[in-house]
Amino acid sequence: MTFWTDTSTFEPKRKHTFLFSIAGKTQSIENYLIKKVTRPSFEVSKSEHKFLNHTFYFPGRVKWKEVKFTIVDAIDPNGAKKFLQMLEESGYRAPEGPVEAGLPTAQTVSKKRSLEALGQPIIRQINHDGQTVEEWVLRGAWVQDADFQELNNDEEDLMAIDVTLAYDYAYLNVIQPDAARIPSNAF
Repeated sequence: MTFWTDTSTFEPKRKHTFLFSIAGKTQSIENYLIKKVTRPSFEVSKSEHKFLNHTFYFPGRVKWKEVKFTIVDAIDPNGAKKFLQMLEESGYRAPEGPVEAGLPTAQTVSKKRSLEALGQPIIRQINHDGQTVEEWVLRGAWVQDADFQELNNDEEDLMAIDVTLAYDYAYLNVIQPDAARIPSNAF
């Protein structure tokens, strides 16, 4: 197996060499705070057709699975505050008294506002020189879930926030070092 020793042509991707950028309308998450992120994945449903003693399967719809990531919740910049501000920018208002037509508490979360609040999430895989070799672009992404975790006197871990993103679809740009992007077809 000489390919492992031929470093001029072969370099595996590494789990710890990534950047994840989130830059919304007014809030952004700093790259150095992101501990981990799942790459996009999908599943294809199946339909079956039965005929006599046989069952035949046909591909159905593509469903993109959620992307999950974890950030360190710092005092400054305060991650919890950033995600709550994104929620408000998405259209959420805490009920403060009776809801009447025309008051800010009568508005609801919308996809348009949610997309603007989150911005365009991009997961970049980098090589040993810091050059981007692939980037996953999430289209139509919005924050589906933010878990601010528990406080616990028995642990010394850093506080973190677990976030789940829902999105419509993803596409992958493969980038050769020192070359132009080679975009894949949108799935």
